[in-house]
Amino acid sequence: MNDEPAPPSPDAPLGRAPAAEGPSAEPRGCLFALSQPPLMFFLAFIGTLLLLTAVHDLYRW
Repeated sequence: MNDEPAPPSPDAPLGRAPAAEGPSAEPRGCLFALSQPPLMFFLAFIGTLLLLTAVHDLYRW
């Protein structure tokens, strides 16, 4: 059994996916999803709930 990884093929791209719209299009990174408004609203709502529960636990009225 050989436990060494196979060498990469010479025609395989190294770590980059091909651009879907041609070479002039900017590649979309992993932070692209954070710029979407529905996700930001959801994260803000969850953050607000966490903040309210933390304040409620710290200062019981």
